[in-house]
Amino acid sequence: MKKTAVLFLLVFISARLFAQGTFSGDLMMNLNFFQRDTNIKASGNPLYDNYLSGSEGWLDMRYNVNGFTFFLRADAFNNSNLKNPTSASTDFGVGAWSVSKDMKDLTITVGSIYDQVGSGILFRAYEDRGLLIDNALVGIELKYKLTNDIILKGFTGQQKDNSNGQVNNSRYGPVIKGLNAEGDFSSGKLHIIPGAGVLNRTLDQVSYDGVAATIISQDSDHHFTPVYNMYAFCVYNTLTYKNLSWYIEGDYKTREAVEEYDTIYNKPGNVEYTSINYGKKGIALSLTGKRTEDFVMRTSPNETLLNGMLNWQPIVAVLRPERLMSRYTPASQDISEIAGTANLLLSPNDVTNFALTYTNINTLGNMGIASLDNQKLYREAYVEGNYQGLKDWLFTAGAQYLEYNMVLYQQRLPDGAPILYAITPFAEITYRLSEHKSFRAELQYQDTKQDYGSWAYALLEYDFAPKWSVSVSDMYNTVINKNPDNPNYSDAGFATKKAQNYYNVYAAYTKGPHRFSLAYVKQVDGINCTGGVCRYEPAFSGVKATITTSF
Repeated sequence: MKKTAVLFLLVFISARLFAQGTFSGDLMMNLNFFQRDTNIKASGNPLYDNYLSGSEGWLDMRYNVNGFTFFLRADAFNNSNLKNPTSASTDFGVGAWSVSKDMKDLTITVGSIYDQVGSGILFRAYEDRGLLIDNALVGIELKYKLTNDIILKGFTGQQKDNSNGQVNNSRYGPVIKGLNAEGDFSSGKLHIIPGAGVLNRTLDQVSYDGVAATIISQDSDHHFTPVYNMYAFCVYNTLTYKNLSWYIEGDYKTREAVEEYDTIYNKPGNVEYTSINYGKKGIALSLTGKRTEDFVMRTSPNETLLNGMLNWQPIVAVLRPERLMSRYTPASQDISEIAGTANLLLSPNDVTNFALTYTNINTLGNMGIASLDNQKLYREAYVEGNYQGLKDWLFTAGAQYLEYNMVLYQQRLPDGAPILYAITPFAEITYRLSEHKSFRAELQYQDTKQDYGSWAYALLEYDFAPKWSVSVSDMYNTVINKNPDNPNYSDAGFATKKAQNYYNVYAAYTKGPHRFSLAYVKQVDGINCTGGVCRYEPAFSGVKATITTSF
């Protein structure tokens, strides 16, 4: 780890001394101050009981000279709760580094590689700081421009392993190899971007022995011999013609050990995904569908949760930014899912538009487990209207009907039933006081008898562009769960006997490339999702500050 950093810095300094280039970078820092609040269950761990504060930061540095690009990212975690929200972790070092060389038609990159094949269903190495995902491929990648219309890409390496620390420079044992070919062709108004990819993952001996030991411990009916090599393939294409855009992708992986509902099976996997968009004046239509069966892509079948993910499956449902709706966001399922969403946008005139959405997500009907076959996962019916016919005013109103399977998405049983039902009307008003000043008010109400019960949410925001933004909000349990003593809740804290206020006071200041934000936060426990990847987070009470800048 230290030798890598020192060598990188020596090369970096030498290039800086003997050639002229461009240097750039950016900084992001989060600071948390924890305030104990037993009423909302923000307590009972070292962060609230002992440490009281924590932080994390990332400094990216890039230097370009003579076709070379040097990249170095320093990571710092001090009593950070980002990896595990109920415990503190401290670490510092080089989080990522790479050196790239651009030649006439060839680009070579060594080090930490962030890239994907197609939509990312087959392979995606990426970073998500909100969930502390950093599954960089540590190795080498070559990109070759075969013709003006065709690019070839090959890569090999091991995935970064953050399970024992954020910057320990350790890697998962299995070796990953991949190839990708992508074209870009046009003929008149027709434009296509076809592609194909192949991926091979080879288990190391330690990972193989771990899988074999788990299989042997199972019932004899589920014994089989695991394989060292897994192969996966994909083909995809984006077609654009006039007002129509259509993306389609198919993925397949060969038979291997797959953990499915606490049992390991020997199964192949597949995904079919498509998205169609059509628009013209006054109307736009979007249709998205995905079918997933046993398509688990990890460094090893031993890994679970967010560990060792080789890919990223797009979420079909619409990710709602509204505070109450975002509590029940469905995560993509890699074992069993069939999902579809239809979005319709209507604009009868220049000052009015309506958005309508319907989403239907189930498990498949052929998994062989009666209690899980063809199970309802998620339903959403959504309508929204916007009107800006009055000078300086913008009015938004709508409602969402939701059905959400808390057992499969959150491993929770709300009031003895697997499905949470909720209706959430909302309204928003924006008033522009001047070219740079605006005032916004937002109201939401979520009616549900499951989980914590019904909620009301209100926000007031004042923006003084481009420098200041301030807001206050409150989220309140208007009707608590009618059965808080349900034994299904036991000590897990899934229901509250007393209504609570969860308020937020926020201020942000921007000057040039610098942005500073400060917030006093009371946050209910729930699911935090970013791009379809979700995890459960406990309640938070205290102060959050963020600093971002670029140079």
